[in-house]
Amino acid sequence: MKNKTMAIVAYITLIGWIISYLEFKKSPEKSSLVNYHLGQSLGVIITSFVLSIASTIILAIIPSLGFIFYFIMLIPFVLLLLGIVAANNEVEKPVPIIGKIFEGRFNFASEKESKL
Repeated sequence: MKNKTMAIVAYITLIGWIISYLEFKKSPEKSSLVNYHLGQSLGVIITSFVLSIASTIILAIIPSLGFIFYFIMLIPFVLLLLGIVAANNEVEKPVPIIGKIFEGRFNFASEKESKL
């Protein structure tokens, strides 16, 4: 799988992220583009889970806020789309709002592999 394709697939659900991660690990040349977008997409996935849990708890307490939380739950989807666009353009650009938080947090190429 090409580096660009692996970077794009990383944003397509958790299963896509796992596929991209496994392909990245077994590739002989570790691309910084794929490493970067694996981290960004994992950050969006984690944020999505946290938002989902928080909205479930809040909606159990105050059900009338449901309409607002439907829009809030669209945010991770939009972030995934923006990440796909950045990966397609082969740019290491953080996703808006949360991208800087997760930038550099994850390194999927081990030190030994990245020096090769």
